[in-house]
Amino acid sequence: MAQNADARTERFLLPDLGEGLTEATIVSWLVQPGDIVAVDQPVVEVESAKSIAELPSPFAGRVEGLHAAVGDIVHKDDPLVTIAVAAATPVSATEGTGDTASAASSTEAAELVPGTALRADAGADSGASGAVLVGYGVSESTRTFARPTGGRFGRGRRQHTGTTTRSPVVSPIVRKLAHDNGFDATQLTGSGPGSLVMREDVEKEIAARQMASPATGGSRNMPGPRGGRQASDLRIPIVGVRKIVADHLTHSRQTIPDATIWLDVDATELVRAKERLAESTGERYSITALVARFVVAALRRFPVLNSSVDETAGEIVQHSAVNLGLAAQTGRGLMVPVVRDAQAMTLNQLRDAIASLTEHAKAGDYAPSMLTGGTFTLNNYGSLGVDGSSPIINHPEVAMLGLGRLMERPWVVNGELAVRTVATLSLVFDHRVCDGDVASGLITYVARCMQEPLLALTEL
Repeated sequence: MAQNADARTERFLLPDLGEGLTEATIVSWLVQPGDIVAVDQPVVEVESAKSIAELPSPFAGRVEGLHAAVGDIVHKDDPLVTIAVAAATPVSATEGTGDTASAASSTEAAELVPGTALRADAGADSGASGAVLVGYGVSESTRTFARPTGGRFGRGRRQHTGTTTRSPVVSPIVRKLAHDNGFDATQLTGSGPGSLVMREDVEKEIAARQMASPATGGSRNMPGPRGGRQASDLRIPIVGVRKIVADHLTHSRQTIPDATIWLDVDATELVRAKERLAESTGERYSITALVARFVVAALRRFPVLNSSVDETAGEIVQHSAVNLGLAAQTGRGLMVPVVRDAQAMTLNQLRDAIASLTEHAKAGDYAPSMLTGGTFTLNNYGSLGVDGSSPIINHPEVAMLGLGRLMERPWVVNGELAVRTVATLSLVFDHRVCDGDVASGLITYVARCMQEPLLALTEL
């Protein structure tokens, strides 16, 4: 295939991802060698410590090579893709005057890739002259970029014409598990919310393939005790969010001398207050939102627990703003999105801010800015069906309050046994910033607010 003499190759390097992030994991390739790409067309999906993102190409041309495989970790300024480009990029408005310059750049692109269709009328409505590559992964009407099929990095994908429909996959572990077993997880119908492909979906597909082709699956299995086949051990790479969480929690555990206290709380009146609010306003209020309001009030009384430790300077930094983190188990793992300036919010504003964060929890698609700057964390592990926990502090914070599940239990009220709604509160705190009296003061204050919700009105 003839190539324009003015064509050159450009390498697309991993850009600065912001928030101090310097590395990312390749989640999936959206192009393959030989594909034609346009400027701003997503070419690779990467996962950083904060989020999953599609990176757009800064060049238009033909993909010459991919420099990493799915699951590889790449660092800032590492090469991702090599692209053969024309001397003039046809997808941007031409700086020359008249149609001659536009036609010239379009011709160069056509010579680079023989048979490429060109639209010379692009941008006519806005007065810009130029040409847009169409017909090679770009829809002429919408410029929706098609996904590649087949090839080294996309084995097992169904063949499609036009744009490709893919099931969402947010976990790199799920993607790699499927890739290592010879198929693409995005081509499965997921059992999670919005057809999200879960690990169990991939494991079922692996089992189905092994049963359908026992001979070919033999290399991955060991003989069983009765002549059957026994699956070998599964090795799961610690990468992406899982690696960041592991490193973060390990640092916290090794650095912070923490202590945990807990107590049971009669939350019957809190549940009733929640129901009365719904009846009076016609709006819903979650237990998490109400407890969060109590936590903000408690931190006004015990502000040292809204701090961090500057280990270099040897100082406790007491924060003026309450940036309330809410631990969330997402499809990508444990994350702690943050409600900023919670101390300045009304109950309704705090409720709505928490609800907004909750909407992202299933997919775990939080923007990096939503996951930084927390000063105190509330962890409702009752949503996992457990009563208590001794969690690890979210460094560099110095405390975390945990709320267990609400359960009906026998409880003594005014000297008589009654059935009440009871929950367990726990507080883990950094012993460097305070002693047990301060920590006990915060947790008992929150407990009193849960027992008598009107008490929180004194702090509004």
